[in-house]
Amino acid sequence: MTRRDYEDDPGAPEANSLVPAASAVVVDDEGRVLLQRRTDNGMWALPGGKMELGESIGDCAIRETLEETGMTVEVTGIVGTYTNPGHVFAYDDGEVRQEFSVCLLARPTGGTLRASDESFEVAWFAPDAIDDLPMVPSIRKRIEDWRSGQGPVVR
Repeated sequence: MTRRDYEDDPGAPEANSLVPAASAVVVDDEGRVLLQRRTDNGMWALPGGKMELGESIGDCAIRETLEETGMTVEVTGIVGTYTNPGHVFAYDDGEVRQEFSVCLLARPTGGTLRASDESFEVAWFAPDAIDDLPMVPSIRKRIEDWRSGQGPVVR
């Protein structure tokens, strides 16, 4: 399934769903950030996805990181909450999802780095190496919020 992101775009389709989601800024002992190159849009992104019934937002971030990157993580904090009603994701099945995401901070605890059916490339990056990667603005914003160190943000 393909996905197109619209952020504050007057030509964006109207949202028809709202789904809680989590993402994770996973930082290793060397200060590198874990990113995946998504199969649905070809862009680099943080691991993350929609929350399932019966799980917490932290469990969601842990599960999605493992599924998408092969890495097990421990949640250590919160980067911010992202609920901009002007940010929608349009899927080719007709769903247009309004953003509702909590971005958590995590550290790796194990696993083996690998791609998945949602990511065709997974890698660790020094923070300054991220700037030139193709990435949607909302993901770049989360990384910048983490780099700023200003604590949890509400957007």
